[in-house]
Amino acid sequence: MSSILGVSGLAESVRFKREHWPGLEEREYRIAQGFDAAAALVVNGVVVAAAAEERFNRQKQTGDFPAQAIGYCLKQAGLALADVDEIAHCFDYAPFGEIFSLDATSAMLYEQVFSKQALLAQINRHYPQFSTERVHQVSHHLSHAASAYFTSGWDECLVVVLDAMGETQSGSIFRGRGARLEKLREISANDSIGILYSLVTYHLGFDFNSDEYKIMGLAPYGDPRQFEGVFQQMLECRTDGSVRIPILRLNRSRDERENYSSTREWLSRNLIPPRDPGDEITQVHRDVAAALQATLNRAILHICGHFGASTGMRKIAMAGGVALNCSANGKLTRSGLFDEVYVQPAAGDDGAALGAALHRTSLRGEIINKRFPVPLLGPSHPESEVDDALKAFAGAIKVTRLGSIEESCERAAKMIAEGKVLAWHRGRMEYGPRALGNRSILADPSNPEMRDRVNAMVKKREAFRPFAPAVSIEQVDRWFDVAPMTSLPYMIATVNVREQYREMLPAITHVDGTARVQTVGADDNPAFHALLKAIGRETGREIVLNTSFNVKGQPIVNTPREAVETFLGTGIDCLFIEGNFVSRA
Repeated sequence: MSSILGVSGLAESVRFKREHWPGLEEREYRIAQGFDAAAALVVNGVVVAAAAEERFNRQKQTGDFPAQAIGYCLKQAGLALADVDEIAHCFDYAPFGEIFSLDATSAMLYEQVFSKQALLAQINRHYPQFSTERVHQVSHHLSHAASAYFTSGWDECLVVVLDAMGETQSGSIFRGRGARLEKLREISANDSIGILYSLVTYHLGFDFNSDEYKIMGLAPYGDPRQFEGVFQQMLECRTDGSVRIPILRLNRSRDERENYSSTREWLSRNLIPPRDPGDEITQVHRDVAAALQATLNRAILHICGHFGASTGMRKIAMAGGVALNCSANGKLTRSGLFDEVYVQPAAGDDGAALGAALHRTSLRGEIINKRFPVPLLGPSHPESEVDDALKAFAGAIKVTRLGSIEESCERAAKMIAEGKVLAWHRGRMEYGPRALGNRSILADPSNPEMRDRVNAMVKKREAFRPFAPAVSIEQVDRWFDVAPMTSLPYMIATVNVREQYREMLPAITHVDGTARVQTVGADDNPAFHALLKAIGRETGREIVLNTSFNVKGQPIVNTPREAVETFLGTGIDCLFIEGNFVSRA
């Protein structure tokens, strides 16, 4: 029996930046490494638990050492830390230590943030008895690649990792075969399509390394041709399958490289003036977003297409933060470059914790490469904890006990059909950024007012952002332009809504006619599938608007208490929590 604990995050990263670059705009402190701390536990080759630290400390995208996530993983498996064979961290800067010694600030950054000694100090602070000899580092892109390949279920495939940057890379291409990953090519962080996307996101008044998905949602409102020429200057696709981004190479000094100041000045001179976060979003901002998304699509199709052709591989597995771009994933899937495209659902750095553990497991010869199920790998909560939460808010809520899952589904389906917005909190929490039916806000996708209502009264977020549908796998081809029984369980790629149904499903159809679909089968999530079937009996459509159970700026809810608090703090009409129906008193 082996148990390997993977972790992500760089706990001292933001502290170091605040100390050495005081006086920056608050948003500039997001221009750093090491967010999305998480823990994942692999026992005998099987992923038994995984969760992001943000769900416990309630600090969105935190990079803090994931002590609470580790505690949860061990508890879920019934293990003590002494039972863990290895801790694997998803960064390994050791090969680059000499580069960091070239100036004093970089040397301190390496010592205090990136080095193995910095990692061991964190582990020793929380777990002083754990042997340092059992702590291992795995390079960042190898961690991402392992998370994708070893959950793909394939014996051989192309593996592409694209993100802002790992240690010094922004892209890595691997061949996965058997239990091995062979690196074919790297793309330098000096040519990072992820950093370019994040810098333009920042230029448009949103947060670097955080709000890129908002730009993805804004892009369909714009015309990419308006700024096509400028973005052609930014990205060169090269004949060897790599890309070159000249404006990222403008930053020469240590300070310029830290904050990409010369690149940002270039954008101000050659693109548009930077937008203040409080300013109105105008058509010019939409057009820039559209041109940026088109540039990302171009880069991904170029990189993946080149290496698919050169290796002859027709299956591709992807991870890294760029692989969370659902629009690009949809374009790649529809391109015909590959027969099958698999994107690991926790593709960001929280998923790199899983990859580090899977890589170390593969070295032991214990890997079990099966297609990742819907990643319901977080905590569930016992009935006693639910009861305690309901009692704590007894004066503000009315609780009705429901006898069975069937009764819960029938009541919820009727309320959705009546135009109500409800919260659904059940079973184990999802791992990764998507709510997939266990920590969800649900509503009728056919109601033309529902998108604006959920946005304004519940999610409290930007009105331009689309909502996603969850649909039974039996009906996916009825409403969407895909083959029958197409499995899209992770809500990580866009597909076209069938043209005749776009007006019928206004709350989940984006302005470009696409939707970020999640399919649900009885094996994926039996309770959520039963709910969709009940909705079908009420409305004739086994489909629902599904968005994450949280408000703007808050991580997805974890505990029953957080569920009740969030329900009471929003315009949600009612809450279904395990076997309880909760309304306001």
